[in-house]
Amino acid sequence: MKNYTMVLLALLCFPLVHAQIFFEEKAIDVGINITGSFSTQLGGVSFYDYDNDGWDDITFASKGNFSVRFFKNNAGTFVEETFNISIPGHSKQVLWVDYDNDGDNDLFVARLDAANKLYNNDGNFNFTDVSGIAGIPSTILYTYGACFGDYDNDGDLDLFLSNKDDAKIIPNQLYRNNGDGTFTDVSLVAGISTVGHLSFCASFFDYDNDGFLDIYISNDRFVNTNILYKNNGNGTFTDVSASSGAGVAANAMSTTIDDYNYDGFLDIYVTNTPEGNHLLQNNGDGTFTDVATATGTIFNSIGWGANFFDADNDMDLDLYVSSMINNTASGLMTSGFYECATGYNYSVPTTAGFTNDTFTSFSNAIGDVNNDGYQDFVVVNQAPENHTFWRNAGGTNNWLKVKLQGTTSNKAGIGAKIKATVGGQVMYRYVLCGEGFLGQNSATEIFGVGAQTTIDMLEIFWPSGIQDTYTNITANQVVTAVEGSSLGINEENAEKFSVYPNPASDVLYVSSTVSEPYTVTIFDSVGKKLFTQHLQNRQANLDVSSLASGLFFVEIRTKTAKTVQKIVIQ
Repeated sequence: MKNYTMVLLALLCFPLVHAQIFFEEKAIDVGINITGSFSTQLGGVSFYDYDNDGWDDITFASKGNFSVRFFKNNAGTFVEETFNISIPGHSKQVLWVDYDNDGDNDLFVARLDAANKLYNNDGNFNFTDVSGIAGIPSTILYTYGACFGDYDNDGDLDLFLSNKDDAKIIPNQLYRNNGDGTFTDVSLVAGISTVGHLSFCASFFDYDNDGFLDIYISNDRFVNTNILYKNNGNGTFTDVSASSGAGVAANAMSTTIDDYNYDGFLDIYVTNTPEGNHLLQNNGDGTFTDVATATGTIFNSIGWGANFFDADNDMDLDLYVSSMINNTASGLMTSGFYECATGYNYSVPTTAGFTNDTFTSFSNAIGDVNNDGYQDFVVVNQAPENHTFWRNAGGTNNWLKVKLQGTTSNKAGIGAKIKATVGGQVMYRYVLCGEGFLGQNSATEIFGVGAQTTIDMLEIFWPSGIQDTYTNITANQVVTAVEGSSLGINEENAEKFSVYPNPASDVLYVSSTVSEPYTVTIFDSVGKKLFTQHLQNRQANLDVSSLASGLFFVEIRTKTAKTVQKIVIQ
């Protein structure tokens, strides 16, 4: 078993009494009582541990003269708290994001009827409005959705705004994080459309597994197809909506990103009006096929927020869809909880606890209120209804919770892919900041592992290109994986490469017996990437004279495999 560094967080065990999926509506019981005129129609919610204490907190958008509201998770129940800021207006998306990589969570608020806001957290939850200094426009952009991702792989999180003015004048915007606390609008040079598209929301994700984050946007009212922007890897994007098959025409509300069928390629679920939702299965060749009907997830109601998650920890992804239909008389679904069965086919169970789920609902977000390893979720409902909190009754299946800590990549590991191999089955999770419909899920990813008690292998594919691999992990615990703490080694091509001398001083020689191109990357002892060189020749001389004395790792990667070798620089 390889040695690796992991930080073990607090593990709380609870009685597990239910063997099947069962949820109970417990908003009042857990401390959420928001009724009357506060609730914002089409508003967002964050189920995110904003104070980094290991408990998922909740943040609600607001409307009118009401401020954004914060609910701290106090060991399984929520207590509303205030900070030194008041954020009134019709806020849409609320996102906790460490945009400056200083280890604490800052706050971004997208607002429909006022300027968007960025608040810097000093580490003690004293917030400063840095919107102007950071380059966030002071004008009204009619913003619904916001999402963050590192599209240029420089370690800093960039910002995409989904703007929706009825006149279709204001376009969506891409802001590059300059790494010094400021952002620059690069929409034009990056190739983002200069006209409005009635966009609700967007997500950064790598649909073609080329190491660069692409952008998917959900647009309203059929007059605009949804947009998929392919990242060209040079700071520009190409609209591949039509050629990829992802440019569906719909009253599209969500950008739900997950690998529902565990084939290693991220899929997209888009909610819609009664014409039917879309499940865009990624074919792995740059194209998508709509399999909503074939999988039983078409919904045929008025859907808004949606999330994939493993409700019963049985190693597959279930699905919940919010609906603005609040009665069954219309013949439309009031909400949709879909359980995944063999062959990734979905059905609606009648015993999962959602019989009375008849609310006018919009955004939802996933978290774990009581740290029992089973995922709960919160749903935003229209006034005067209280928001709903669906607590998972749990079960007997085991689980693993994974939280990321970037070093070379952004601090939260946004854009990382996590692969778990358990008993011969492979599962994937993907880390986003801004997902579903105006939602933010927990920063901790949960893998259900069924009756298995050991995770055979856990692999983290970081935005930086670093890959960490851990083996033989005991189930039912929370781990924090630190980037670079374990450099994954695939020995498939080890015998085909020679790296010498070792120890080295000024020059390091790489000799190869393969005819295909390969990439050599050198990392320091904590996993920080120092430089990368792309090679065509079978022999190369690398100048390492600038490296300080110490232990380093040389990664040699082809298209199909890689090897990592330790070297010492004298």
